[in-house]
Amino acid sequence: MGKISRIFVANRGEIAVRILKANRELGIESVLGVSEADRDSLAARMADRVVCIGPPQPLESYLRVDTIITAALGTGADAVHPGYGFLAEQPELGEACADSGLVFIGPKPENIRKMGDKLVAREIVKELGVPIIPGSELVHDFEEALLMAEKVGFPVLLKAAAGGGGKGMKTVKRPDDLKTVFEEASAEARAAFGDDRIYIEHLIPNARHIEVQILADRFGNIVHLFERDCSLQRRYQKMVEEAPSPAISDDMREKICKAALTIADHVNYENAGTIETILDQDQEKFYFLEMNTRIQVEHPVTEMITGKDLVKEQIRIAGGEPLSFTQEAVAMKGHAIECRINAELPEADFRPSPGGITDWRPPEGKGIRVDSHCYPGYFVPPYYDSLLAKLIVKGDDRTEAVERMGYALANFEVNGVDITIPFYRNLMKNLDYLNGNINTRWIEDVFLREH
Repeated sequence: MGKISRIFVANRGEIAVRILKANRELGIESVLGVSEADRDSLAARMADRVVCIGPPQPLESYLRVDTIITAALGTGADAVHPGYGFLAEQPELGEACADSGLVFIGPKPENIRKMGDKLVAREIVKELGVPIIPGSELVHDFEEALLMAEKVGFPVLLKAAAGGGGKGMKTVKRPDDLKTVFEEASAEARAAFGDDRIYIEHLIPNARHIEVQILADRFGNIVHLFERDCSLQRRYQKMVEEAPSPAISDDMREKICKAALTIADHVNYENAGTIETILDQDQEKFYFLEMNTRIQVEHPVTEMITGKDLVKEQIRIAGGEPLSFTQEAVAMKGHAIECRINAELPEADFRPSPGGITDWRPPEGKGIRVDSHCYPGYFVPPYYDSLLAKLIVKGDDRTEAVERMGYALANFEVNGVDITIPFYRNLMKNLDYLNGNINTRWIEDVFLREH
């Protein structure tokens, strides 16, 4: 494996477990940084060594660059893997790693800085001739926002320039609502990212969210691993992901994937990344949305249809190795679906449900994969995202994949905390979903109003 022999995993939950498994298969030692709340986690039981990096609150543990660097150096690690979330898209961690002689398993800090700023990314992509959603530059106050919104045309989206994960993103349907929503979006962005800059995009009513997985090494080799359809969302948070998208033609797939490669090549991208686009289903046009400079939560559906291990490839690339395969070697086979299983109560507006898990029996069988950090007796802490597991299935086609997901959900037994499995059981039987008559607003505007 070259110079990487011990990796410090700077994350928690299922992604920490996922990285630890990849390390083990590559013969690499793992050191796990845990908060006080995660000392008894499954990841802590799996790692070769565990070190506490602070109190349960993320700002005092998983979001402390200085602490993570000190812990990595103190345990003799030669690389840091940030997973997703927390510090994964903060260029300061990559820069601190470089200054300390540690390998950062992710893109170069300049990649993160450039593409992580949504306004900068829009300008870069626009220059390449890739379509971008009609929108504004930075808006500094309500008056400027109103002027731009009227120019772009209502309905509009207010978006945080430094945003991600749906934070700082608000819909405005009428001019009368803009002032209040602008203040809310700015405050939310400031709290989430320490950056309250806002810009405006026209809202495409009948949209699909299509993203392309790319991998690139330092030798100029870039490949795409086709697309994922992430249109089933609630409050801009993805809930179900599929690969390939059932909504696009081969011609549209080729156009979107080609655009993704063009963008990645232009910014000299390195490691794993995702180009996200919005597909206007009425006009049959796609627009660049943003680039995520990290491994994605939904990466397993891509792994299922391509047979490629994205986390292992991340590690190899960071270690200075070229991509282990070419574009010609990437082929789609079958259809994969992922449901995010959260400790939440859907009937109570998806209220988080921390607490002790008394029973945990994941489904097993052909084409079923469960990525999780849970076990019987595990205590779900209240400090973090409520994701407990990713349930991924693969079938020969979409019909078989949906049937397999229905079977897997019916045989996934969890007790002790409220969980979203019943929500997904209903979803998998819905005719609109089965027939592909959905968009990014469908869960909120249609499905939840019917259930």
